Amino acid sequence: MRRQDYLFTSESVSEGHPDKVCDQISDSIVDLIVGREPEARIAVETAATTNKVALMGEVKISDRNWVTQEEMCAVARQTIREIGYEQDGFHHKDCVIDCYVHGQSADIAQGVDASGQKDEGAGDQGIMFGFATDETPELMPAPIQYSHAILHRLAQARHSGEAKVLGPDAKSQVSVEYRGGKPVRAHTIVLSTQHLDPTMDSADVRAVVEPYIRKSLPEGWVDDKTIWHVNPTGRFVIGGPDGDAGLTGRKIIVDTYGGAAPHGGGAFSGKDPTKVDRSAAYAARYLAKNVVAAGAAARCTVQLSYAIGVPEPLSIYVDDHGADRVDPAKIEKLLGEVMSLTPRGIRTHLQLNRPIYKRTAAYGHFGRTPDADGGFSWEKTDLASEIKSALGL
Repeated sequence: MRRQDYLFTSESVSEGHPDKVCDQISDSIVDLIVGREPEARIAVETAATTNKVALMGEVKISDRNWVTQEEMCAVARQTIREIGYEQDGFHHKDCVIDCYVHGQSADIAQGVDASGQKDEGAGDQGIMFGFATDETPELMPAPIQYSHAILHRLAQARHSGEAKVLGPDAKSQVSVEYRGGKPVRAHTIVLSTQHLDPTMDSADVRAVVEPYIRKSLPEGWVDDKTIWHVNPTGRFVIGGPDGDAGLTGRKIIVDTYGGAAPHGGGAFSGKDPTKVDRSAAYAARYLAKNVVAAGAAARCTVQLSYAIGVPEPLSIYVDDHGADRVDPAKIEKLLGEVMSLTPRGIRTHLQLNRPIYKRTAAYGHFGRTPDADGGFSWEKTDLASEIKSALGL
């Protein structure tokens, strides 16, 4: 039986965290290329350190739509500017950006491309997980959802000029107290945020950020017993890639469910939607969310598995976490019917061949509001009524 009373903790990192800087740069390049050729293949990694950025990877795109290294460097620089880095050790104007992106391996392409009667295969082998829970309106685990919310609100305050003293780099962590299996309060709040005034101490920073943190959490969640740790080291002036090197794909738990659900191990950023690491993880979240929205379970985990060059998933697994409302095997069968889970089927259903990825690279790929232009389409619950009817709920 699942525990009813416990603490669970998740962390988030801001758009200015070194690894997130790299994720956003990689996805800005995905958007650049997909915007020019929707079926292009992209795998771009970014590394960053003091005033240096390196772009690495491979792409497959027609000659007429080829994106130059200069164009890739330009969007990388623009992304750094938008994040807000104007520091001596990392500045959008004068950081050195080197590009080592080249054409895709023919060996990989031949196993993935559609040809004749053969449908396009998966871009790699692997397992992908999706998860949903009814403990927040977004059907996300509360600890990660509110860790994201804190940093997103602080970033908005920084960009608007309300909190000019804050720098781009920050990390949050929320320990949520569960009673009767439901999240009820913030037991501990941890925030480390870069500040531009070197005279500020922890108390000064807390005075700035506390009002925003309180607004980010449900009413009544912060009480006189909540434990606070704001800039516990006392000083955080040197931040971003100047303070620590960054690399694409190192925040996969932050990107997904904060440790509340399994993870297949594949990162998302820098990959086009033919890569099942990304698209199938989005599909699994979409299906899990619709199962919960349909009332078939309060919590749902969906696993999909693929082999490189093979279109159909090798397996579909559903865990309803003991809900016992519907036989999970029946849900598994249904999910394979309500949506094509081939790489092309996923892209078509969720309309993924669009330049919608840079926005996903900070504050979570899940638990977001679907955008009018197709961004976060995997957060829709448009299958819920069909699933509910098919399961007789």
